[in-house]
Parts: sequence; C-alpha cells; structure tokens
Amino acid sequence: MFRPRPAYFPMTPYEQLLHLAFTAPNDVKYYLTPVALRAYDELQAAPPAQRPFCFEQVRLGLAMSLLKLVSELGDHDESRQVLDVLHRALSEARSPEDIDRIIGREARLFDRLYENLYVNEQGEELLNLFSRTLDADAPELLEEIALEGVDLARTLDFSTDEED
Repeated sequence: MFRPRPAYFPMTPYEQLLHLAFTAPNDVKYYLTPVALRAYDELQAAPPAQRPFCFEQVRLGLAMSLLKLVSELGDHDESRQVLDVLHRALSEARSPEDIDRIIGREARLFDRLYENLYVNEQGEELLNLFSRTLDADAPELLEEIALEGVDLARTLDFSTDEED
C-alpha cells in the first residue's frame, strides 16, 4: 500500500525537474500548480483504474519542464506555445481523452515545434528527452527521463555569449 512521502524526504526527480525548469516567480505561480506538483505522488497512490490518467499527468509535467528549458536555452517561441498547450491539458483535463482532445486541437503547434529551431548540443539533448517522454509507456521510463533531465538541467548554460 502507498504511504505519502514524509516531508523530510528529498524531492523526487520529477519534482526536482519542475523546480529547476520553472524558477521565475511568475512561472512558479503559473506552472507549478498543485496538480503539477502532486502528479507524481498521485500516480504512486492511484488505484489501477486511475493510473492511466495519473501517468499522463506526470508525462505532461515532465514534458512541460523539458520544453521550458528548451525555450530558455534558445528563446524559442514555438516551444513556449507547446508548453502552454501542455500546461492547459494538465490543468483542465479530467481524463486521458480530455488530454488528447486539448492537445489534438493544437496539433499544428507540435508539428511546427522543430521548424526553424536552432539548438546547441544541450538543446538537442533536451529535445531527445522530450521525445522520449512522449514515447514512454511506463512510469519507470518517465522516472529515468526525469533523472536524466535533472542531471542535464543542472549543467545547462543559459548565458548568451555573443562572441562571433
């Protein structure tokens, strides 16, 4: 049986990645909603019938974090637009079908995500993790991606050195 994690335990990799990606006060208020912050624990505690929806919520939170980091690395408007769609799906959806409906309405944004995108090696790694997040089919895979994302996020260089 699931028992809530005591307050003295460190954050999960999922939570760490959320906090590494969303640092600006306005972003924290907007993106780090109770739904986003509780998604991982909800998945752990969910009865079997609720697990698919809770899994999708964790996937959305993880994908949001990765796209936020991409948008910060390259000032990339398309990734911010997709980030907002993912946030809306996480905030509004009450079932996996709701998530599909919300994201499906904005499919063109996902198609344009990789257009006119210049990223460095770190950006490519983030986009690879984002793709793996979308393909993941088990909580263990999302956990692995979150761990890799935390490791990568801690090494990102957001400086804009213009030494050409």
